[in-house]
Amino acid sequence: MIVATAGHIDHGKTTLVKALTGVDTDRLPQEKARGISIDIGFAYWQTPGGAVVGFVDVPGHERFVRNMLAGVCGIDYAMVVVAADDGVMPQTREHLNILDLLGIRFGVAVITKADRVDSARLREVADETRGLLQGTSLQDVRVLPVSSVTGAGVDALRDALAQAAAGFTRNASEGRRMRFAVDRAFTVAGSGTVVTGTVFDGAVRLGDRLLLSPGGREVRVRGIQKDGVKAERAQAGERCALNLAGVELSQVQRGDWVLHADLHAPTSRLDVELQVLPGEAHALAHRTPVHLHLGTRDVTARVTLSHGSSVEPGRRAFARLIVDQPIAAARGDRFILRDQSAQRTLGGGWVLDASPSQRRLPQEMRVRQMQALAQPTPVDALRALVACSPGGVDATALTRNFNLAPEAFTQLLKEAGLAAVGTGAQTLVLTPAAADAKLLRKPVQALPENPEHVRLWQLAEPVLRRAGFAGVTVAQLSEALRAKEFVLRDMLHRKAQAGDTVRVNDDRFYARATIDEFIRVARTVAQHAPDGRFTAGKFRDDAGIGRALAVQVLEALDRIGATQRVADVRVMRSPARSPSSESPLQGARTP
Repeated sequence: MIVATAGHIDHGKTTLVKALTGVDTDRLPQEKARGISIDIGFAYWQTPGGAVVGFVDVPGHERFVRNMLAGVCGIDYAMVVVAADDGVMPQTREHLNILDLLGIRFGVAVITKADRVDSARLREVADETRGLLQGTSLQDVRVLPVSSVTGAGVDALRDALAQAAAGFTRNASEGRRMRFAVDRAFTVAGSGTVVTGTVFDGAVRLGDRLLLSPGGREVRVRGIQKDGVKAERAQAGERCALNLAGVELSQVQRGDWVLHADLHAPTSRLDVELQVLPGEAHALAHRTPVHLHLGTRDVTARVTLSHGSSVEPGRRAFARLIVDQPIAAARGDRFILRDQSAQRTLGGGWVLDASPSQRRLPQEMRVRQMQALAQPTPVDALRALVACSPGGVDATALTRNFNLAPEAFTQLLKEAGLAAVGTGAQTLVLTPAAADAKLLRKPVQALPENPEHVRLWQLAEPVLRRAGFAGVTVAQLSEALRAKEFVLRDMLHRKAQAGDTVRVNDDRFYARATIDEFIRVARTVAQHAPDGRFTAGKFRDDAGIGRALAVQVLEALDRIGATQRVADVRVMRSPARSPSSESPLQGARTP
């Protein structure tokens, strides 16, 4: 179990850790000289029951919140420290806000320096602390008075920690690939580069070949230490030191990840759900510049919100973070946002999509996908994601975002009642019905293509694209290409079965890209129509085509599942299927 201290400067956090473990976590000469913690420090304690508790002691000064944030990533338990003489102070509040935003639910509040005040003052500060904790993720924790000088209360605190450690379990190593957040890097004579940090997911073993991310350098683990003792393996939730071969000290830094090669996908965009702290004076506006703290990394970024909206204090919203430097992340990672000058905490949240598609999607569809990814369990999230992703979900991106090992991915599909179609990077996750239809199309597409059809399609596709919404008839296309009309018509029908064209009627086919544009027009019309219901006339006006052709196009959109006719109007289906989801069997349609 990893425990982090939290609290204002000079409230006795370091002295408390020393009283519990016998270890002085202030290791830097500047810390010794000034008598304050500047960077994070570490200590270990073995409980009477044999559990190992790792302590991360964080600096309390407001200037070193950046270091504090690097220390509390990946922790399991918090010790919120309040000095009996001072009571609750500004950094007590900010540190507690950070723990709350990170979702830390287990911990204890410790009233230190109990020997300096009388019992009335001790009760007053304890009540003040309980009031501070109300409404946070730590509101139900115990409040214990302690004196690190006299030893009063230290045994009771040890008992509380030992009880928590004995009941603590973690399953993040099962079915997940290795991710290790680097918080320190240094050189050891005779060994080379060593990094320390926390194993977030999976497990690391001697000899493992991994990657440094976001840099992408391959490294080999030639040594592991836990609490100064050599080990063969370290797993999720454990702090350890890794001796890495293949990297110089100048090539690794705090904020890097050591991870499984399949997880290496540096990104400059993160889709997230964020919350603004209730105490903020102003709403968080679109394009606000921020400091993003994720894992042990601190990078500058901008918050982008839908339609230039804002997030009021105390409220939540979906957003995209545009990061100024590449960053590594996975779904579920917690983050903190601080203002541009790094003076105060604005809010935080969790990552939904660590590498969102660069393809521009309609806002409504992207919001539905983020709602799906925000579901509480992977099974619920995957079901909802497939339901709102017409073309299926990219299995490679999914397993990387959720950090799923192959066997865990297979089990997730089984539990969700879904199917995977394709091989390698082309694998898609679909509903069983859609998977059957896709497999049915595959034999059609696999048939040897008529060489004449191949030649004709190479000539016809650019003509169809240039024709735009007006389109061309088969006769016009035949004349333009100097091709036999019956051969051209046969080729176009086969391309419709493969999803490359869509048949509006027997004399008119559109390129798939043009149909996608028609769908966007229909969606825009529906968004501005009462109850989302629109007429063929309104669609005709916005598309700029004749009424007869507009009706035929809408009938084609009905067939592929993009729209649905209701009496004399139409509505968008949710989700709309892509044109390629038409079945290759005449008259058959994907549900």
